[in-house]
Amino acid sequence: MRFMIIVRGNADTEAGKLPEEALLAAMTSYHEELARAGVLLDANGLQPTSKGFRIQYRGGRRRVIDGPFTESKELVAGYTLIEVRSREEAMEWARRFPAPFGEQADGEIEVRALYELDDLGPSESIERFRQLETGRGAR
Repeated sequence: MRFMIIVRGNADTEAGKLPEEALLAAMTSYHEELARAGVLLDANGLQPTSKGFRIQYRGGRRRVIDGPFTESKELVAGYTLIEVRSREEAMEWARRFPAPFGEQADGEIEVRALYELDDLGPSESIERFRQLETGRGAR
């Protein structure tokens, strides 16, 4: 099972403030531990929304909206993608995740399971996705 640990953004992440060395060290140690356990698939921080854009779909049309996205209350600042045997194991790893903005600062992470192709039922489109996974070395 794959899970994404989502780090919620805040005013500092939106301002492009980089983490202090102590937090970087804690995050690096945590991710090294995930890698040693063989469960780390990917991890990264995201740049502020001022450097991003959205595509809005409305009435059959697409519109590009440049950041920043000040109206958003729950921005994503980073993520860690893990593959574990169960929800319980994902929860164990998530409980050990370093406080995203330092031990004394408020912060929040969210953990969500990813859909696996088998969850979506059999179809020609799903088989095409399965071929994409095979082509990039996934299981």
